[in-house]
Amino acid sequence: MSTLNVSWDQYHTLIERLALRVHESGWRFNQVICIARGGLRVGDVVSRIFELPLAILSTHSYTAEGGTIRGELVVAEHMTMTSPRLGDKVLLLDDMVDSGHTLETVHRTLPLRFPHITAVRSAVLWYKGHSVFRPDYFVEHLPDNPWIYQPFEIYDTMRPAALKARLG
Repeated sequence: MSTLNVSWDQYHTLIERLALRVHESGWRFNQVICIARGGLRVGDVVSRIFELPLAILSTHSYTAEGGTIRGELVVAEHMTMTSPRLGDKVLLLDDMVDSGHTLETVHRTLPLRFPHITAVRSAVLWYKGHSVFRPDYFVEHLPDNPWIYQPFEIYDTMRPAALKARLG
């Protein structure tokens, strides 16, 4: 399996390119929803650029066999929001669409859970070739489905003692 190593500078440039693609499409939305955790940074930056409220929706997929078997997708019942009510035209953000199951499920169920939503479009940095869901906006299509090492993954295994040693 091929790999893609992404630096912080590359990561931020991808977010900016995604925001520009959405803007240049001419589609007007009034709510940003990001899928946590991967979409948190993307959602934060995009909501700042467009000066729109941000909502955060957490999801989790229980996996087996060391992450090689996808289990049931759990979508949080509630969202954290910066406004009292969700807008009706939603830009749904995540960092990538890998299998596509999470983004497809959230995209399909948002208007069912919140009937006032009239439009949902999705946007990601990376769209992998084996995905069952095609996002409306993406920056890079990756037909060979590489493993992506994002710059914040260093913190997945870093603990306070290692941080102390690193910062000396």
